[in-house]
Amino acid sequence: MVQSFSSIDLAPILPHWLVAALAVIAVLALAPALWRRARGAGWRALAFLLILGAIANPRLVQQTREMRPDIALLAVDGSASTSVAGREAAIAAARAQIEARAGRLPDLELRTVTAEEGGSQGTRLFTAIERGLADIPRARLAGIIALSDGQVHDVPPGFAADAPLHLLLPGRAGEVDRRLRVIEAPGFGIVGRGVEMRVVVEDLGVANAGAPVRLSIRRDGGAPRTESVVPGREHRIALPIERGGPSVVEITAEERPGEVSTVNNSAIVTVNGVRDRLRVLLVSGEPHAGERTWRRLLKADPNVDLVHFTILRPPEKDDLTPLNELALIAFPVRELFQQKLRDFDLIVFDRFSNRGILPPQYLRNIADHVRQGGALLMSVGPEFTGPASLANTPLGQVLPARPLLGNQALLEAAFRAQVSDTGLRHPVTEGLAGANANAAAQASWGRWYRMLRTEPIGGANIMNGPDGNPLLLLDRVGEGRVALLLSDQIWLWSRGHDGGGPQAELLRRIAHWLMREPELEEEDLTASIAQGRLTVTRRSIADAPPPEIAVTAPDGTTSRHTPERREGGRAVVELPATRAGVWSATDGTRTAFAAAEAANPPEIADLRADPGRVQPAVDSSGGTARWIGDGSALPDLRRVSMGRDAAGPGWIGLVRREDHTVTGISALPLLPPWMALLLVLGVAVIAWRREGR
Repeated sequence: MVQSFSSIDLAPILPHWLVAALAVIAVLALAPALWRRARGAGWRALAFLLILGAIANPRLVQQTREMRPDIALLAVDGSASTSVAGREAAIAAARAQIEARAGRLPDLELRTVTAEEGGSQGTRLFTAIERGLADIPRARLAGIIALSDGQVHDVPPGFAADAPLHLLLPGRAGEVDRRLRVIEAPGFGIVGRGVEMRVVVEDLGVANAGAPVRLSIRRDGGAPRTESVVPGREHRIALPIERGGPSVVEITAEERPGEVSTVNNSAIVTVNGVRDRLRVLLVSGEPHAGERTWRRLLKADPNVDLVHFTILRPPEKDDLTPLNELALIAFPVRELFQQKLRDFDLIVFDRFSNRGILPPQYLRNIADHVRQGGALLMSVGPEFTGPASLANTPLGQVLPARPLLGNQALLEAAFRAQVSDTGLRHPVTEGLAGANANAAAQASWGRWYRMLRTEPIGGANIMNGPDGNPLLLLDRVGEGRVALLLSDQIWLWSRGHDGGGPQAELLRRIAHWLMREPELEEEDLTASIAQGRLTVTRRSIADAPPPEIAVTAPDGTTSRHTPERREGGRAVVELPATRAGVWSATDGTRTAFAAAEAANPPEIADLRADPGRVQPAVDSSGGTARWIGDGSALPDLRRVSMGRDAAGPGWIGLVRREDHTVTGISALPLLPPWMALLLVLGVAVIAWRREGR
């Protein structure tokens, strides 16, 4: 819009100091005449004024200005906390009204920025405001209007915008909110022991703590247990660690009547169960080249407590060697296999033949220990075929195979171990370095020269020898597990013979599978959440198509998905996990749980609408904070002059800045020289005639 403005200014033809000096001389010259009240003194004064006026050169200046509209900034809070208690609808209604009212105000432009939800640093409202102010000249800024619940986490100290900041809050003053805050929660715990979590229930906006609150604790979707806590006081929760792997614990405080939302009444904690030091009993038979391999492998792991006994001589052998030269200590058969057998997590027999060393009752104890949850690993050689074979003892009842009779059992020929079809999907052998990619391919690792032919009874055959004969069998017996390696020459890999092989990795995986490490379960269902996506993985050694996976979200809605088959016996379902809480997935047999934490924890720490955080910035700018209810109690918008109050009852003000650009200027002298000369001469003549009478 173009406007014209007129003004009078002075353009002296002499320096200002000289004009001032002439004025002083004129006053001195007039003073005696004025003091004596002489005739013509007034006309003489007028003459001097005309002379000084002519020297000052007054002008009538006319300007043509192009007026620039003022700019108001509307900042809208779009973070997660505005989605509770109807705030999102209130903010949307208020935004529409402000945009409509601003559009009716002359010489005002309204720009809008939105503080979107994102990251984990809370609401970045002032970051959005600074982004909006970046291309607004300060000389045109009429004011800032923020539509927010006040839960802002980037209020800068000493905020100054050169214009009023008005905060409009949805809802009404006096809101209350209950939240559950986790003070301390361990990320892992030792299996067989317990961990302790510290939590506190807080009622925000309430002066005094109320009655005790019921706290519900649910683990892996099981039945909840309830405890009573006092608001504002720290509470300790004891959680036993019963198995390895992650456990998802959901803690929920009961709803408080009238609170804003129950979103922050729950907390999700994931505790990973790990095993303490693994206690292993290694019993070696007659010394052989591979015995040291087992000892080195087990002693290399700092988490293994190893007890190792080697039978140097069978009892029936009598060579008159003194007993004190055969062993440092006597073989504690009764102590190991009856009194302290349950203390061992894993029992390993390496080429051990029973020549009356272990009575049948002790071997039966080992078999019972396996059925009740123990683990047994056997590496066998020729001794497994004779009458002293452990297969002929009560221990044979838990073994997955029996040796063939006669000379058919022992096979002595060069061969390369092959991963079987089942082994290609089993986590113990899947992806081993140098393994065959499929059943028809050949492995690239070194050869062995001896193995045992057996008649499989049960379990999974994951490695084969020549002609498809089972070489490595894994089986579940009752609550326990058994691994049977039908060759005593795995030590050749550790020596690098014929290129060597992954001996340490294979034996490590076998031991961890025996100890039920979750990542080596061949029949398993797991769920995990990362970067807002839920991944459900079903693993199976069966070649059948995987069943549908039913996924239940934290709000109870269930969806069914067909998993995508992957390598290694895996089938995967991936989908967005947008809701915080516990997600569950089931294939009809197994159920897995995953915890989705709040994407922006500071955002839900306090769900009350409260101007407290932003109030210092509002006050320093000269603005005001007002409640707008459901959006219908919006104050009126008014334009105010600079220096006036920016808010009043029922209204908020936007400053009128009147910024402009001068597009034209003209100057008209009010006392041109010719006119000044005539006026001075005329006044001088009048003064002379007056004084001459």
